[in-house]
Amino acid sequence: MLRLADIRFRYNAGAPWAVDGVTFSIGRGEVFGLLGPNGAGKTTLMSLIAGLFTPQAGTITRAPGAAARGAFALVPQEHAFYPMLTCRENLEFFAGVLGLRGASKRARVESAMSATGLTQFAGKRAAQCSGGMKRRLNLAIGLTGDPQLLLLDEPTVGVDPQSRAFLLDTVRGLRGQGRTVIYTSHYMDEVQAVCDRVAIIDHGRVLCCDSLAGLLADTHGRLCVRVAEHPSDAILDELTEHWGLDRQVACDGEGAGWLAFAMPPGRAPDAVLASLRRHNLKITGVQFGSRHLEDVFLRLTHRSLRD
Repeated sequence: MLRLADIRFRYNAGAPWAVDGVTFSIGRGEVFGLLGPNGAGKTTLMSLIAGLFTPQAGTITRAPGAAARGAFALVPQEHAFYPMLTCRENLEFFAGVLGLRGASKRARVESAMSATGLTQFAGKRAAQCSGGMKRRLNLAIGLTGDPQLLLLDEPTVGVDPQSRAFLLDTVRGLRGQGRTVIYTSHYMDEVQAVCDRVAIIDHGRVLCCDSLAGLLADTHGRLCVRVAEHPSDAILDELTEHWGLDRQVACDGEGAGWLAFAMPPGRAPDAVLASLRRHNLKITGVQFGSRHLEDVFLRLTHRSLRD
């Protein structure tokens, strides 16, 4: 469906490359995850694929027919609709921009509303919609042209869990229809839930690109445990000394996260879990034989804060 070959782009001659030698290809009917810290070049790359920018070097090749009007759509992070119009009026307007008329226009508007659960809210002004409904309206506008390639840039930012689950189900449904989706998100669990392959980029460069299974395969014998509360420094020191805790994969700032333990031959995971329970740590998740995507991401892009 799409092939990028050594794409390079910067915003002016004196600036660093925002996209620096990116190469990958995406197959038809694939959900492709694009991950990276803030400022890594994800949105710039999406804009290049969508044709909003022109690369200064390299080539972007789309499958025959995929470059036609309405054949691909970009759903941006920002709300991209008119707040004074109703949901239906927004969809009718953007359908008209794509050149749709008459029965085909009405059919595409109805289909987009149905796919995103907006049919019963067709007459509601966009400004009065909830955060989740606004995200669904954004997606519905992207679907109006019946695109075969859909670019979703942080499509679930600021939505409630129910809306997030609905949007993820919608993305899975798009794959089932044979559409190709490029999906960017900071929510690692979302990417693991919907993506077939993942590329991680930073400073405009691709650090890795592999199937989700290949990316998460653990060949080093690692036990990952999610705990509900942040262990004290004393507990972390003991876990490091006796159980091989990897301090680079620790709890996140919200008081819950993953602890990763080296598991050499002969060491049983049960013994590590028993030690955590003795410290009254509530275990909410366990992975053995595979890594968590957040672990892979932080190892490749490091833990320093990004603006």
